[in-house]
Amino acid sequence: MNQKEKKLVIKNVDMTEDMQNDATDLAMEAFEKFNVEKDVASFIKKDFDEKYSPTWHCIVGKNFGSFVTHETKHFIYFYVGSMAVLLFKSG
Repeated sequence: MNQKEKKLVIKNVDMTEDMQNDATDLAMEAFEKFNVEKDVASFIKKDFDEKYSPTWHCIVGKNFGSFVTHETKHFIYFYVGSMAVLLFKSG
């Protein structure tokens, strides 16, 4: 993904600002490291499981619908360029 594609747009969020920044920074890093959506999702999920205790779920892609139940203050949905990232804690 080239630099001009990396516009960050938060669509929906229910988490602290620190956690939001963590999620978006991590996603930017993941998109630089990996080309496969599954690898990006895995990278973000594992980091959040370690930092904020399990169980986090992460979905990454260009075209998906979702309807999830999440713990209060543990949800974010954003875009990095044309790629959507849905990260939430449930479990």
